[in-house]
Amino acid sequence: MEASKAIALVAHDNEKESLLSWALQNKAKLEKHSLYATGTTGKLLKSKCGLKVKSLQSGPLGGDLQIGAMIAEGKINFLVFFWDPLEAQPHDPDVKALLRICAVWNIPVACNESSADFMFSSPLIDQAYDHKIKSFKGHLDRKV
Repeated sequence: MEASKAIALVAHDNEKESLLSWALQNKAKLEKHSLYATGTTGKLLKSKCGLKVKSLQSGPLGGDLQIGAMIAEGKINFLVFFWDPLEAQPHDPDVKALLRICAVWNIPVACNESSADFMFSSPLIDQAYDHKIKSFKGHLDRKV
């Protein structure tokens, strides 16, 4: 993992203001990295925080799945996802799939302001990191 990370930013509706506030506090660090976001979150990060963000589809329209695919392709290596644990989401299976793919590919996930603060205060956020990925050779080579 390079010193400059590819970071995906996602927030459920009830968490968007928290993410925007956190992003403003961490703007200088975020600007050192390539940023991606789901639709509405990306628009807000651009307009309210002045961050350069590549916006994907809205989460319920496939944005979570787009980020998951980018993780599987090695194009995203950090996820900041302020999710709402108290609100049912119409795209909950997509959210679960996104979190699962992060675990599969050993991607750090900050799921709230505290975890994002701890991860972003780590010196590893701005350093190259020996990102270990489990070998899936056995799974790929299995007889079907």
